[in-house]
Amino acid sequence: MINWLQHETGGLLLLSAISIALLLVMIIRFKVEPFIALLIAGLLVALAAGLPVETLVGSAQKASGSLLEGGFGGILGHIASIIGLGTLLGAILEASGGAQVLTGSLLKAFGEKRAPLAMGLAGLIFGVPVFFDIGIFVLAPLVYVAAKQGGKSIVLYAMPLLAGLSVMHAFMPPHPGPVAAAGLLHVGLGWIIIMGLACAIPAWFVGGILYSTWIGKRINVPVPEEMLAAAEEARGDEVKNPPTLGLVLGIIAIPLVLILAGTFGSILLTKGSRLYGVFTFFGTPAVALTIAVLLATYLLGYRRGMTREQLTELTGKSLRPVGMILLVVGAGGFFGAVLSATGVGKVLATSLADAGLPVIALAYVISCGMRIAQGSATVAIVTTTGIVAPVVADLGYSQPQLALLVMSIASGSIIASHVNDGGFWIVSRYFGLSVKETLQTWTVLETVLSVVGFAMAALLSLVV
Repeated sequence: MINWLQHETGGLLLLSAISIALLLVMIIRFKVEPFIALLIAGLLVALAAGLPVETLVGSAQKASGSLLEGGFGGILGHIASIIGLGTLLGAILEASGGAQVLTGSLLKAFGEKRAPLAMGLAGLIFGVPVFFDIGIFVLAPLVYVAAKQGGKSIVLYAMPLLAGLSVMHAFMPPHPGPVAAAGLLHVGLGWIIIMGLACAIPAWFVGGILYSTWIGKRINVPVPEEMLAAAEEARGDEVKNPPTLGLVLGIIAIPLVLILAGTFGSILLTKGSRLYGVFTFFGTPAVALTIAVLLATYLLGYRRGMTREQLTELTGKSLRPVGMILLVVGAGGFFGAVLSATGVGKVLATSLADAGLPVIALAYVISCGMRIAQGSATVAIVTTTGIVAPVVADLGYSQPQLALLVMSIASGSIIASHVNDGGFWIVSRYFGLSVKETLQTWTVLETVLSVVGFAMAALLSLVV
């Protein structure tokens, strides 16, 4: 029995299924922190698969070559600086009043009749550097005011904004999910940006514009008076010296442009040339984000009156939530390394080839299941990528193909947000929606974004 479990195809597949079931039971039933659950599941699977203890945890004298340290360190060394710098950039943009400038300019440009489209674009643009929940906290008061002035349901204005924030959080660097998946699958962030935009924008248009317009006319939720009062209070606290729209857009664009330049430079320029070195250096994600953070610190911080103490406080406050995210990602890297070492990846690849099931479809289904079961998009992405990474290790996928696989996983990670997802309750609370109304609007919107995002990734995978 033990030999069958550790060496035969059926046994290894069963072991993989048990590990995923164990992971979900710990997270859902016993409320174990995801990073601890991933760590426990990885250790138990490794022991059940018969991996040597020294391979798993090393020895008292040396642990650096072990799966435990290598799994954690390999991924964190790649993504920790990117996620940290991206978080800082978003925090400075938010504190400087950049969100209000961006949204106000869009509302003025599009007019009252097209205010929902303006809110959607604000979510799409501001969602690049800012976490999903922070985007809601900052932009919700502007939704209240726009909905009151338009005299229509708050759903019509909130859903486009939420769609923009959601797709950027799921598909685009420097957000934790896509960055972690890129690190685990060894994909350049330039390709993640290209494929992320190719999948996110159609998903945003179908879900955030077409569906949101349709549902916004059918579910009428007026803006509660207490929300309007909170919006007025927020407007009273607006930054006295806000930045210009061009400056806000420029700082958001700088890291994306530099990373893309590095990606295309590595393809078009002669390797070893001076220009190749320049493009490679400045296109390195950590370098590109460092430049953007330094510019934001000076142009949006010191130059606009922020003191050193205020920026220090802002930095510390914004980075606190990053610790738990990095622990989850590191544990996911370890879990994936264990699955790879057990040989499950090769077995899965052979089984998929025999069944004729594309890996991109399998990845989407697993990610959907993880999302629906435990609620966290980041945990769904990290866990699914850990499962899929050993499968694609020997398949010879190109960088664009791997990037589309990441998009498939990201698409699955946002499907059917419901009561086990913190985002569900944030949306319900901030926009005054009942549980039923949130399920009818937000849950369906997330599902539309997921399906369209996956459809784009699957179609593009046929041509790259």
